[in-house]
Amino acid sequence: MRVALFLTCVNDLVYARTGQAVVRLLERLGVEVDFPRAQTCCGQAHYNTGYRHLAEPLAVRYARVFAGYDAIVTPSGSCAAMVRHHYPRMAERAAAEGRPHALPHTMVEGLPHTYELTEFLVDVLGVVDVGAYFPHTVTYHPTCHGLRMLGLGDRPTRLLNAVQGLELVELPGAEECCGFGGTFAVKNADVSAAMGADKVRNAASTGARVLCAADNSCLMHIGGTISRGTTGLHSVHIAEILASTTKEPWT
Repeated sequence: MRVALFLTCVNDLVYARTGQAVVRLLERLGVEVDFPRAQTCCGQAHYNTGYRHLAEPLAVRYARVFAGYDAIVTPSGSCAAMVRHHYPRMAERAAAEGRPHALPHTMVEGLPHTYELTEFLVDVLGVVDVGAYFPHTVTYHPTCHGLRMLGLGDRPTRLLNAVQGLELVELPGAEECCGFGGTFAVKNADVSAAMGADKVRNAASTGARVLCAADNSCLMHIGGTISRGTTGLHSVHIAEILASTTKEPWT
């Protein structure tokens, strides 16, 4: 199986260690991972802000860069949702407007399947116990895209429950948005900050040391809120937990 890692622009610029964790994890499970260097943004930021036409060339680039692989894996539920749910809609609208060349249907339809990391582990590799060791109390935040658009369900928590040494505690109000929402956090800063504070307050009430999620955009927002308080919480991407072993302790 030829597997490509789609790191995403946020991880590339700010959270490179998440991508490194994905590679360590998959290679430990016997998967050879390729990293196409020509990859760039999927266009989600443009699309969600109303600049659909500017997102189309990025979708074309994505399709060209990842053509020929059997699967694409990304540690981002929001970017996986962009590719799987919005690229087809973008192609349909381009065709309806008489611009089929902007994002051809055939290009979108020919894309290898883009999997969020936990989907790939559970659904494709068929594993739940990935051989991880993480001796900390953890609470899990299901991000909006993973929860509502991808339907990740209990895949992340099944993986976390199988990690040696990890104690998973339920997060009150888990299905409530953290308040990030891309440019929502900029356009509605006060509401966004209040939602983030609610999320951190709920996480702190569990007594967990770590709050984890499957999307670093949300963790960036939550982590920023944590950094301005005294909860003692740490925000960590689920990939870094699953990649952790007795030889590579998290600190």
